[in-house]
Amino acid sequence: MTDNPDSNSIDASERTGARQGIQSVELAMGVIEALERGLGPMSLTQIANASGMAASKVHRYLVSLGRAGLIVQSGRSGLYDFGPAMRRLGIESLRRMDDVSVASEHLPTLRDRTGHSVNLAAWGDHGPVLVRWDYGAHALPITIRVGSTMPLLTSAIGHVYLAHLPETMVAPFLHDELESMGATAPDEDEVAALRSHVRQNGVATISGEVIPGVMSIAAPVFPAGQSIPLVVAVAIPAKIGSAEVVAAATEELLRATQAISEDFGSSGTVVERPA
Repeated sequence: MTDNPDSNSIDASERTGARQGIQSVELAMGVIEALERGLGPMSLTQIANASGMAASKVHRYLVSLGRAGLIVQSGRSGLYDFGPAMRRLGIESLRRMDDVSVASEHLPTLRDRTGHSVNLAAWGDHGPVLVRWDYGAHALPITIRVGSTMPLLTSAIGHVYLAHLPETMVAPFLHDELESMGATAPDEDEVAALRSHVRQNGVATISGEVIPGVMSIAAPVFPAGQSIPLVVAVAIPAKIGSAEVVAAATEELLRATQAISEDFGSSGTVVERPA
């Protein structure tokens, strides 16, 4: 049987195409990465300059990305930012991390034992990111959406990361927060004292900073062999946050982080680290 001469050329074409990929997809990613590097909503001109592409070409990609829900344009400002589909992809990517899945399995038990809402955070590209929120029996005045980035200085989750991550890792985000706070920003000694307090106590507690009327207690859990923790937190309505309630919730939180650590194969003991 004689080979079809066209089949060889088709195979060669397919192999070449596989190596080359799809340029339009790569260019679309260039637009998305430009928006990522902008760290916030951007104009068409800003995205074009950051991606090195003509504005007219970038606009076409933004239209297609918008139809897919990956990019949205504000009707008020006209600026572009990541859309709901992008947030879902990011959250799902974080959720599929093995460590997050293991820790997530313990959250319903912590919620049921305390009666309060509980959440889990992982360290993302721009700071602590909420990757799970389980609602408790007590209504909260407001909740923060999964996928939100938490501040370092005004959230219990942020305090835990501030205390346990290397200063070089948190420095860029801390600098930005300090500048945005202006005259109310803590000085170096106050930040150092905050770090020391969290390390010594094993938990961070904040009331009413990120969510008015809500007290949050957070604690780290270190996957075996890793220096970047996940952070588990309990959210309590401030109106019922008596010393007894906080103490009981803190005890259950530490019990949960110990159980998670055991699942990770580590001791769960947090050793104070040098500043």
